[in-house]
Amino acid sequence: MAKRAPVKHADETGVRVGGALRWLQVAATTLLTFYMVTSKRGEIIADMIGVLVHVAPYFESVLHALCNAHHLRELKALIEIEKEPWAKTMAKLLGLACHATNRGSPVRPSFVAVFTARYRRIVAEGLAFHEAQPPPPGKPKRGRRRPNLLIRLRDHEEAVLRFLHDPAVPFTNNVAERGGRMAKVKMKISGCFRTSEGARIFVILRGTADTARKQGWNVLDAIKAPAASLIARLKAA
Repeated sequence: MAKRAPVKHADETGVRVGGALRWLQVAATTLLTFYMVTSKRGEIIADMIGVLVHVAPYFESVLHALCNAHHLRELKALIEIEKEPWAKTMAKLLGLACHATNRGSPVRPSFVAVFTARYRRIVAEGLAFHEAQPPPPGKPKRGRRRPNLLIRLRDHEEAVLRFLHDPAVPFTNNVAERGGRMAKVKMKISGCFRTSEGARIFVILRGTADTARKQGWNVLDAIKAPAASLIARLKAA
């Protein structure tokens, strides 16, 4: 159901299962949460339709919307650590757009046009800033990562700004990220899953509990109920 919602959110986090690195995938809407553990990154997005809000740039057949909360965090680092002037301007611009979309009414086409033009100018300024910098000695990993944000903002403008064009698309990916937080708490406490079966049981219980919370159901009753009855309730909703 979550895969075929008009707008859905996806996130992933690394977990240890039986001593091996696996990926806990989250697909969520405001009413549903689904988890699965996979051996590869990005597997949860297969066969999705509609708009997918996410962080990692998995650009396949589905429409994408990138999480701008992550962009603001990256920009903050460039402002405070690297002192890059374009980053401060871009952060202010994205904050303005977030405020405009949170007022409850669709933004005017004139605002979108002016915003987009300004966005493109800032990206061009950032790229020009990096072109003017002397090459760093060697190839430090940190130095290679810095221009990647600009390249993402330039090459995936449509996904970055989808929230301006579609009122159903949020500015952030908080819906999916909240779904992954309890898994991180689990990892901090126990460190890993001993077996694949233990991981499978965990994701079923977490998905059931989170979906029940969103639906306003009693969580304990939902966990004890047969899966078929829960699916029937969701279909009837």
